[in-house]
Amino acid sequence: MSEKASILLVEDEDAIRLTLRDYLQRKGYTVHVASDGVGAIKHLLDETVDMIVTDYRMEVLGGDYWIRFLQRFCPEKQVVITSGFLRPEFPIPYEVLYKPFDYTELEELIEKRLAEGASGTGQS
Repeated sequence: MSEKASILLVEDEDAIRLTLRDYLQRKGYTVHVASDGVGAIKHLLDETVDMIVTDYRMEVLGGDYWIRFLQRFCPEKQVVITSGFLRPEFPIPYEVLYKPFDYTELEELIEKRLAEGASGTGQS
């Protein structure tokens, strides 16, 4: 891909959000950050976003309600869920990257998902 994608990064832990933002920006992505689902919705309304990388468990609009929101209102977006809370047996309609993870592992998953396009969202 010649021009890197625009990513919305949603993570409530400041250290993870900021270091991951910096990492992805160094890789050439445009990165918008939010600390919860409400902040993410504001970005989705104001910005063009190709992909959403989001934590699952957040105090404000996180968890199952956030997943349901993404399914209903962002079906055309590529979504990757990150979580230290979820387990593989939990039914999540998106690919989950379990914490702790290596940033290069996330970058590879981002590239894979973007290459697959909207058909690879893994919707139920």
